Amino acid sequence: MSRKGDCWECEAYPLGCNAPMESFWGSLKNELVQHRKFETREQARQEISEYIEVFYNRQRKHKRQGYLSPAKLTQRYYATLHAA
Repeated sequence: MSRKGDCWECEAYPLGCNAPMESFWGSLKNELVQHRKFETREQARQEISEYIEVFYNRQRKHKRQGYLSPAKLTQRYYATLHAA
């Protein structure tokens, strides 16, 4: 485990252990948060939750996953697993 400012690289992620999470936060901020002014914290919580559950996990295509959404990648994984 690395300390703040001292990122150790993981074997699975050449850009570092935090790269997938940093990518997610960057996408969330760029695609939703920076373009909105939320009236209440509850509205922000609700819209961010909807972004994650509906758009990011089910529809948004991810380059690192062969331009598949996480939902499609999971479906493909289980279909392959059961076919074998």
